[in-house]
Amino acid sequence: MGTATPYKTFIRTQDESASTIKWILRDIEALGDKPAFISHIGDISYARGYSWIWDNFFNQIEPVASKLAYHVCIGNHEYDWPLQPWKPDWAVGIYDKDGGGECGVPYSLKFKMPGNSSFSTGTHAPLTQNLYYSFDMGSVHFVYFSTETDFLPGSDQYNFLKHDLENVNRKKTPFVVVQGHRPMYTTSNEIRDAPIREQMMKHLEPLLVKNNVTLALWGHVHRYERFCPLNNFTCGELNDKLGGYPVHAVIGMAGQDWQPIWEPRPTHPDMPVFPQPERSLYRGGEFGYTRLVATKEKLTLSYIGNHDGEVHDMVEIMATGEAVSGSEGDGLAFCTDKSESSGNKAEVKSERKEPILLQIVEGGSILLLGSFVGYIIGFVSRSTKDVKPSGNSWLPVKTTEES
Repeated sequence: MGTATPYKTFIRTQDESASTIKWILRDIEALGDKPAFISHIGDISYARGYSWIWDNFFNQIEPVASKLAYHVCIGNHEYDWPLQPWKPDWAVGIYDKDGGGECGVPYSLKFKMPGNSSFSTGTHAPLTQNLYYSFDMGSVHFVYFSTETDFLPGSDQYNFLKHDLENVNRKKTPFVVVQGHRPMYTTSNEIRDAPIREQMMKHLEPLLVKNNVTLALWGHVHRYERFCPLNNFTCGELNDKLGGYPVHAVIGMAGQDWQPIWEPRPTHPDMPVFPQPERSLYRGGEFGYTRLVATKEKLTLSYIGNHDGEVHDMVEIMATGEAVSGSEGDGLAFCTDKSESSGNKAEVKSERKEPILLQIVEGGSILLLGSFVGYIIGFVSRSTKDVKPSGNSWLPVKTTEES
């Protein structure tokens, strides 16, 4: 997400992050005394070695962090440096100087997350902490892990993920949400990260599928993109006897202003540079955040655009394993989008409504999860797409984008 500063830092700045905080405060006020928390999945302040930027960031988030728990996981801009000890051959060019020499030290000292995970910085500095952990809140089991340190089979982190996912009490928490920084799936121009995505799909995706993970949330790419329930690039079922395919969503659009391109080619204006495949159900190019609301019966993920504070995309995942896109709001009073559905096996159409909030605000990137509410921010370009059903429980979707 980063932080808005009085002047530009590192050529780029994150002015939109201030608006993100403003919209989230609106939502917190609407929640009242309902339990909730903030989740920020990597690239926290973009300080990259300048401590005053960390101070500016904490001043910016204080209005929300003083009211709700603020959960984090590590990203490349907190940790990566040439001296880091875990750098397999396939990762050449991936783990570089993005951390500005911080090596995870400020991140480890400024936050205290559950568990006792740690990993070497490759320097004389203290071990990097807050790498992987999990907890239950209401009907959801939340899992955080690090894409910047060893996650391969045999590592402490892999063993933690395997044991944790295999021992979730699904009667108590029917939904499981996994969060990490670099995405396993994206259709943006992220060629550099292709090797890490291949390793995650090879070693981590089988854990998600086997253990019926409900939802996987990712940052890093500064856009919003939601996929169908996925396994090996193939849409499938959310829940069956052999495991379920998790819904993936990239939610890195909270404040950082640099975005990978999805723009049309001059010679093919009807086709984006990176065409939207069938598995990508919605992607957008606007700053915003996501809300996650859960009951025992269903989990609802909503993408809120920062220019109007409205719901622009939504998916409901039922505890029975059905997913419905564009359904009727997430149960919060400030949601204004509505849609009509004629049944679990029918087509769902989104219907735009006039916004309650008319103030135009540009925004940033965070995730709030609570009773449950989830806020994550991203920058996205939007498109219209019809999606064919891939199974008995995934419904066809129509997403409508306005210029």
